[in-house]
Amino acid sequence: MPTKRILITGGAGFVGCNAARFFRARNWTVTVLDNLSRQGADKNLAWLRDHTSFDFEHVDVRDRANVDRVVSEQRYDAVLHLAAQVAVTTSVTDPGTDFAINAMGTFHVLDAVRCHCPEAVFINASTNKVYGKIAAAEYALRDGRYAYVNRPFGISETEPLDFLSPYGCSKGAADQYALDFARIYQIPATSFRQSCIYGPRQFGVEDQGWVAWFAIASLLGRDITIFGDGRQVRDVLHVEDLVRAYEAAIRAPDKVAAQAFNVGGGPNSMLSLLDLIGMLEERLQLRIPLRWDDWRPGDQRVYVSDIRKLETTLGWKPEIDANSGIAQLIDWVARNRAAF
Repeated sequence: MPTKRILITGGAGFVGCNAARFFRARNWTVTVLDNLSRQGADKNLAWLRDHTSFDFEHVDVRDRANVDRVVSEQRYDAVLHLAAQVAVTTSVTDPGTDFAINAMGTFHVLDAVRCHCPEAVFINASTNKVYGKIAAAEYALRDGRYAYVNRPFGISETEPLDFLSPYGCSKGAADQYALDFARIYQIPATSFRQSCIYGPRQFGVEDQGWVAWFAIASLLGRDITIFGDGRQVRDVLHVEDLVRAYEAAIRAPDKVAAQAFNVGGGPNSMLSLLDLIGMLEERLQLRIPLRWDDWRPGDQRVYVSDIRKLETTLGWKPEIDANSGIAQLIDWVARNRAAF
């Protein structure tokens, strides 16, 4: 039986390197495509080289000619599209670059797949930011954090899209292109609207990757700024659970084609910013000093994924609870202090 082949764009990023190792361990031939611009990407690439075998393409998704070359050289069975500009704040200050990477970059990869391997399962890593502030979802303060009043299971895929930042617009365009290429060109493409993903190999910074950033800053004695009141809530999902969802989707192309899925920890894995600070303080046995600033553009008071569609369609559920997953993350940061 021939070995299956997967292309992972952004494969030296946090999710990408975990996915690359996961699929290689299951005997896939893995190609990692990355421009290595993201902080920590060089370290993740070195870690991958120490732990597994793969092909590497030093390519930017904005470079259509080289994207086309990479896709045309292999008959991929799956394409995991993770390459992206990932910060809302960066999109506000530089919307042109944000658009070029997230919208045009996704189009380049999608169109290359259309031309050279249209049977490949294409998973687009989208975001909960495509829903904007979700005006119809009422929320209130409960037990010191925001909670939905009229969305007991969280936000489902039937919620109207509402792009409130350049990042939301660029990722929203990519999300819709993936679904439309599935409808028009019969590519088995899907968009995973991901919530807060965390875990080892995440070089979080203040603008993105808040769970990892709080852990890194706490251990290294760096300043932590809370934007807003700290009571805003997200559902968190460990990267190992996310990658299992990717695998489940690849195994069921007919079930996921032209479908969007909300992917997160769901109502059982909700954390506020202050909840996480409390967990870190208890685990590390220290008092974490905080700075405070205004709310950031497009920030949602609460976002929790309704993951029932993914559970029903693919039989997938998160397996790693927040307490054990964050403990694992803290241990990884502690072992790798010199890398930050």
